[in-house]
Amino acid sequence: MPTNRMPVLFIGHGSPMNAIEDNEFSRRWVEAAQSIPRPKAILCISAHWETRGLGVTAMEKPKTIHDFGGFPAELFAMQYPAPGSPELAQRVGEVVKSAAVMPDQRWGLDHGAWSVLCRMYPDADIPVVQLSLDRNRQPAFHYGLGSELKTLRDEGVLIVGSGNIVHNLRLVAWEGEPFDWAVEFDARVKQWILDEDNDPIIHYEAQGSQAALAVNSGEHYLPLLYVLGARKKGEPVSFFNEKIYAGSLSMRCLQVG
Repeated sequence: MPTNRMPVLFIGHGSPMNAIEDNEFSRRWVEAAQSIPRPKAILCISAHWETRGLGVTAMEKPKTIHDFGGFPAELFAMQYPAPGSPELAQRVGEVVKSAAVMPDQRWGLDHGAWSVLCRMYPDADIPVVQLSLDRNRQPAFHYGLGSELKTLRDEGVLIVGSGNIVHNLRLVAWEGEPFDWAVEFDARVKQWILDEDNDPIIHYEAQGSQAALAVNSGEHYLPLLYVLGARKKGEPVSFFNEKIYAGSLSMRCLQVG
């Protein structure tokens, strides 16, 4: 691997409270950032920006979006004033050939991005750009976009997918053991990744009842496809935060490269 090639990260982000709580998950995010080269810029694909068509934040100063409810005032007061990068937004539009990428001046950084990055890069001094999830598209399209974006890795850009492999809020259980279906689907995805067998990950809807329960509404799963698409053939993958939380949320994270 070229010495200047950035790795790719998938972060199981879970609750927004991880932004302000010192816990096992947030500590491993800090360690992950410390173990890799400092990026020139970050491109984040978050579960929480869904659009019709493809958008990329192109403003100089993206706002911090508090896109949740029912949490403490301390969390709503949290700001992550990282700069944007119109230059990176333009570059994303250049490398993506399969769709038009529209520059966006309205969105900002949602909690799928800033709740993770505020732990990884607390100084907020690295430019951050978000790419939206076009929900009119099939999973194979999202995987293909990741493949198109992989060239940015050689330009010092850290690609971060932020979601959860298993995410079913309707079945959250704060007490007791994780659901068997959640544990089993999470483990199956891990093995497919290790085997570089991306087809069943892309076509998750064909993987039976476990997948139907685990992927559920889909938006938290799709960022994983970008990360796998940006993987070079034969690249090593490592995992951390391998835990099912609240019964039905996988906090699994992975690093490619």
